[in-house]
Amino acid sequence: MGMVTISLAPLDRPTGDLLLLGCFAGEEPPMALLPDGVRAVVQELVRGGGWHGREGQHCEATMEREELPRVALEGLGKRDELDLGRLQSWLAKAVAQAARDEAQRVVLALPEHELTRGAAATGRIIRWLALAQYRFDRFRERDEDQREVREVELLLPDRGAEVAREMAAAQEVAAGIAFARDLANTPPNVATPEWMSDQAELLAAELGAECEVLATEDLERERMGGVLAVGAGSENPPRMVRLSWRGGDGPHVTLVGKGVTFDTGGISIKPSKDMDEMKYDKCGACTVLGLLRAAAKLRLPLRLEVFLPLVENMPDGRSYRPGDIVRCRNGKTVEVLNTDAEGRMILADAMAWAAESAPDYLLELSTLTGACVVALGQNGAGLYTPSDALAGDLADAAERAGERLWRMPLWPEFKESMKGTHADLRNVAGRWGGANAAAAFLSHFVGDVARWAHLDIAGPAYVGSDGEGSKGATGYGVALGVDWLRRLAPAF
Repeated sequence: MGMVTISLAPLDRPTGDLLLLGCFAGEEPPMALLPDGVRAVVQELVRGGGWHGREGQHCEATMEREELPRVALEGLGKRDELDLGRLQSWLAKAVAQAARDEAQRVVLALPEHELTRGAAATGRIIRWLALAQYRFDRFRERDEDQREVREVELLLPDRGAEVAREMAAAQEVAAGIAFARDLANTPPNVATPEWMSDQAELLAAELGAECEVLATEDLERERMGGVLAVGAGSENPPRMVRLSWRGGDGPHVTLVGKGVTFDTGGISIKPSKDMDEMKYDKCGACTVLGLLRAAAKLRLPLRLEVFLPLVENMPDGRSYRPGDIVRCRNGKTVEVLNTDAEGRMILADAMAWAAESAPDYLLELSTLTGACVVALGQNGAGLYTPSDALAGDLADAAERAGERLWRMPLWPEFKESMKGTHADLRNVAGRWGGANAAAAFLSHFVGDVARWAHLDIAGPAYVGSDGEGSKGATGYGVALGVDWLRRLAPAF
């Protein structure tokens, strides 16, 4: 995973290979927490000329201190221009620079700012630092000369119980994100539906959770018509997974994640450009597994169930076709107009099954529509829910986690547009509002669950060929999901 360990540096005698100070342009570096001898060296660096604190500027000096031999100033740019994206990028670049300088243990001090102050800010910073060196290198030759930062010690003035709790939680969230990324980045010739169900079983064994896996005969018995239809064209048969974990007597929460391990579009085949990125159509399933992992490691006193519909959508003589009518678990029939609208077909079965246990909350995550990416871009997800209270809670959780989430409409017109000609429903509507229509389709499968939400994470779930930053899965949704669950958990 390439995880960085985070801890608190002792204020009286911080130790490491490198002291790294973030500095705003035109301001003094954060000196208050530094020992006198170190403070003097930093002041000499600043007075030496040429230091302005511009974004990306780097200045370094050696110190005659065995326990802390080097100090570096890293420019953050103007104070009023710092935002979450820039701070995250700066932390990643600072760790990368420290690694190039062969520092394995780094002491880090950040200036006072609204984005570096408080428990939520501390959690974000720790999470970003822990993941700063994440790489998916399972299929690469090992680089014996790879330089890595192994530990970052933070110089923080606040060292109370809340900070300690936030540090522990943030590192478990980071581990959950790395786990989700690893699953999502795994290529489709490895990550088949069966492989994904195996990973779920391994995670269940690690967490002490119950795991039920439905294979083809089980899916037929349990009336999972959507999953069976989408998976029919692949030599890798479909699976449906249910995991159950109980950490206490708190609210009963069900999590559903779309798991299309590879999506060709089926008979309605996709263009060849960037089709390799369709291994990321399982990011919803990967996210909810990472979310379960983090919640269980934190021992949240909740009752959690996870539902994973797992399929590979391939064109074949047995594939489902445009014009087919499919009956889903709750009895509703769906007229297939486009086999590339497969996610909603498998989620129909999973959400209907999840709703049968009458949970207090049902949260579903999926890379469902390109339309949502058109609407919101690649940096945020669409939020659909009929519950104003749940919408507010999830939006607040996203803001604290530093993950963008924007509420989208579930107007009656969209639900009406999904009515079929020869069946109860159709799986696509017209050209306009495609993400909204897809969400309206899912609303037919939540039963009597009032507090349900669909997160269309197609934009932020991964960075593809047209995105900015490191390519691959992001683990989007784990951080905001854990934050939301922590606030649902009584007395946590």
